[in-house]
Order: sequence, then C-alpha cells, then structure tokens
Amino acid sequence: MKIVLDTNVVLSALISKRGASNLLLRWLFQSDKKYAVVSNTLVTEYEDVLTRRSSMVQFNDLSREDVLRFVDDICLIAHHQAIHFRWRPFLPDEKDDMVLEVAVNANVDGIVTFNPKDFQGVEALFDIKVLTPQAYLKRVGVLT
Repeated sequence: MKIVLDTNVVLSALISKRGASNLLLRWLFQSDKKYAVVSNTLVTEYEDVLTRRSSMVQFNDLSREDVLRFVDDICLIAHHQAIHFRWRPFLPDEKDDMVLEVAVNANVDGIVTFNPKDFQGVEALFDIKVLTPQAYLKRVGVLT
C-alpha cells in the first residue's frame, strides 16, 4: 500500500520513540519494498519543519545535520514523484494540498496523517484513504 506521509507524522516519529509514527518509520526503513512516496516540495517541507527551532528543541540528542540526514534517508527508501499538474486549491491548508498533490500524482493508496479531518473529501473524490499511523499499521498487519 503506497502512502504519502504528512509532515506531522515524520515530526512525531522523531519526538517519540514509543508512538505509532516512530514504529511506522522504523517499519518503512526495515522493509525491502518502497511504500512511501515523496516529491521535491514535500522533502523541502520536511526539512523546513523538522529543522525549525521549535522542532529541534523536542529532539533529545539530534543535531540539525542528524535531522537532515534522516530526511535524506527517507528519500532513499521512498519513491520520488514528479508533479505533472496542479489543481490547487482543494483543501483549506496549502501545505495539505501539497501532500494531496503528491498522493494524486503518485496514485497512492493512502495519506498517513494525525489530522484526517484536514483531508475531508479526499477519499470520496480521489479514492485515497486518509489514515492515522496506527490505522495504517493495522491495515498492513504490523499492529493487531
């Protein structure tokens, strides 16, 4: 099941080692298949949000360089999707539209986010599931 990770999931994975988002990222890194999809703009968003001072103070022992290497590692385990068309705006938040744009262009099965309400209408119009990290892990059999 190909997915796009909302930035809040990646951020949460670095903040807590015990949460579903951390388990999801560890599972993605250990998998021999590429399930995640990124675009240049989404990677830039990851870097911007994760290296903000407000984010960095939440990461116990990670430097800015560690965080940037982590984003690079996500790129290594992900499909890279070029964006061929734009139809924004669809969602109220342009950052969510960016996530949706990657999902539509890559024909993914799901968007993984902690804010499913931000993606209202996506499943009906685009046939893309909007799942929390825990729901996705249950769907793929990692959690029961």
